[in-house]
Amino acid sequence: MFLEIDPTSDPSVAATADRVRSEYGRLDVLVNNAGTAEPRIGAADLTADEAMQGFGINVFGPIRVTHAFLPLLRASDNPRIVNVSSGAGSFTRILTPGTVENAVTLPVYPATKAALTMLTVQYARALDGILVNAADPGFTGTDFNNNRGTQTVTEGTDAIVRLATLPKDGPTGTFQDRHGTVPW
Repeated sequence: MFLEIDPTSDPSVAATADRVRSEYGRLDVLVNNAGTAEPRIGAADLTADEAMQGFGINVFGPIRVTHAFLPLLRASDNPRIVNVSSGAGSFTRILTPGTVENAVTLPVYPATKAALTMLTVQYARALDGILVNAADPGFTGTDFNNNRGTQTVTEGTDAIVRLATLPKDGPTGTFQDRHGTVPW
């Protein structure tokens, strides 16, 4: 079943959570994958209102969706949350010359992804019994980057699928890509 969610809309998120509750009674895996690179504005011209475009989807969206789906996750025997972050949210990668992430100079996208990764850690610490991890899909060729990415979609989803299918005793509070741990 495909259910479209607008992560910036409380009514949209609530309606979807209600539908999942009525049809299934629980949710085993929540993947917070909505993301935007907006606004594509440099630091000198950035305003708080413009920055809210990115933070509204990339940070507040996962908070809204996670909050709405927590009761359904708690009804699962092995609940997992995967927040799709980015290597651009890694301080190490964005500051390392020659990395794909180092080429990112727009301020909002990396800031939102760093915030999402920290939220992941805080959720992992607070939500007993729910594995919460962040995934970096890497530079994957999708519409998001005009298909300029160097990885296939399958390669980009490797970490997401691995984290979504963790056993009950799997790790929590981690930041991983297809090759393993992403440095903070």
